[in-house]
Amino acid sequence: MISLPSFNELKKASKHNHSGKGVRVALLGDTPTQLLGQAIKGYAVHSGLEMCYWEADFNQIELQINNPDSELFHFRPDFIILFLSSEKQLQKFYKTPLDRRTAFAETCCNEVKLLMNQITARTDARVVLYSFYEIDDAVYGNFAFKTDSSFINQIRKLNLLIATYAQGEKQLLIADVARDYYTMGSQLAFAPNVYIQSGFVWSIDFLPYAAKRIIDIIQTQQGLIRKCLILDLDDTLWGGTVGDDGWQNLQLGDLGTGRAFTQLQLWIKELQMRGVIICICSKNDDQVAREVFTKHPEMILREEDITLFIANWENKVDNITAIKETLNISYSSIVFIDNSPFERNMVRSQIPELLVPELPEDPALYLGYLQQLNLFDTSAITDEDLNRTQQYKAEALRIDNIKHYANETEYLRNLNMVARTEVFNAYNIPRVAQLTQRSNQFNLRTIRYSEAELISISSRSDYITFAVNLKDKFGDYGLISVMIIRVDKDECFIDNWIMSCRVLKRGVEQFIMNSLIDKLKRLGIKKISAEYIPTKKNGLINNLLSEMQFHKEAEMYSLEIVNYKNAPTEINPE
Repeated sequence: MISLPSFNELKKASKHNHSGKGVRVALLGDTPTQLLGQAIKGYAVHSGLEMCYWEADFNQIELQINNPDSELFHFRPDFIILFLSSEKQLQKFYKTPLDRRTAFAETCCNEVKLLMNQITARTDARVVLYSFYEIDDAVYGNFAFKTDSSFINQIRKLNLLIATYAQGEKQLLIADVARDYYTMGSQLAFAPNVYIQSGFVWSIDFLPYAAKRIIDIIQTQQGLIRKCLILDLDDTLWGGTVGDDGWQNLQLGDLGTGRAFTQLQLWIKELQMRGVIICICSKNDDQVAREVFTKHPEMILREEDITLFIANWENKVDNITAIKETLNISYSSIVFIDNSPFERNMVRSQIPELLVPELPEDPALYLGYLQQLNLFDTSAITDEDLNRTQQYKAEALRIDNIKHYANETEYLRNLNMVARTEVFNAYNIPRVAQLTQRSNQFNLRTIRYSEAELISISSRSDYITFAVNLKDKFGDYGLISVMIIRVDKDECFIDNWIMSCRVLKRGVEQFIMNSLIDKLKRLGIKKISAEYIPTKKNGLINNLLSEMQFHKEAEMYSLEIVNYKNAPTEINPE
């Protein structure tokens, strides 16, 4: 298992989580949850997540959820954590008549659905349900695999039913604690003496892993998503030093240590196909390093899988910064993997926001270690994610193209940019939701929307929605900006305005404002109001509304439609 802060360290840290601000998290369980709550609060502090926390009394799940006037709903949570323990399911299973045990998983899944129906009817909060970890009661031995009457068979079936249900229920998220339970092993994750005496089902050694699952999900939903993997080469992606050994003599393939590097590359290839940006940052001769990708028959990764390839003898901090600036992403969205402790420490000390895993010395341990870190958690996968490598390669071409023009205006004009503006619809809503959850820098009010909320907004006559797509001569950016406007008679309010940082300084803001004002004029709207809520990350747009011709009045901004003058932009409507 990876090393995490101990429970005692988290317990101590949890005492600092008392600001009453931040994301609102509620915990409900069918077994005592006080220790789990302390671990979750402590891990939030450890991860830099500001959190306001409420915990229900023991075994009050149905009481809290079925009562619309309960403490749970008065708390107004953003996230509701449900812990339905496998131990309680085992007790219920033993009390189930033999002729009904084959339907036990379906019955349990239906109970979860009923709870979800009550929750979704009363709140937009996301529900985080722990997956059901396996308990082998050894009643059937190996035959348990072949009979639907065994508990372990039913608990496996229950996880599959819940997974299928969650795919269609957008407010339901799964914290896959069963994976950690399997990795650690029940003898370490479960303490029978503690359970018998107190009812706590997880050992204090296991609680940090259960807490990490929750905080990972919340941070992902709050927009902290890692989308770029930067890799060293020698003794990281292959065994050996290509400059000394030659590409023909590197350790790769299915024999010996080479298998460890091949398995690692297979995993990285899967990440790339899922939409993670793969870049190279290596101290090497560029041509020598690229030869491995083009000539070695055992290489899984090829040059076309790499978005940016930097192999030189410069400082890796400077090269990583160049990658970050070219891709126009934040350091916090990057993971850097290098076998050298010196390089890792150098990067950590110079770029603390960037995640640098402490890679084991033995290459055979690389893959398992990295997988346990859950580095690339995500809230959704869209078609645009699957095309991300090509999108960012096109961005690198744009950056390189700038040097051929005398000024920015000439450069933008020659990009031949074309924008398409459309309302929210069934096709774009998943990507719209993803953009609201992931964007932090250009996010006017930092409001996150679920797909369910966006579907509701799109059906209402008192809302105007903009989903803006952009393309130029280098390629298609896809969906790059979202605006939600709430209408009240002849006035309106910008509920939120979000834009991908990939298109900053392209004139997109001006194009969107011009398009919005044209639409508002046609609708007879006379005044538009807006609000900028500053956060630690959106200082980039602190002057946006003023630049868009709004006038500040106390904490709000307003603009008389008749006074707006079309802003210059090199973007043409489709």
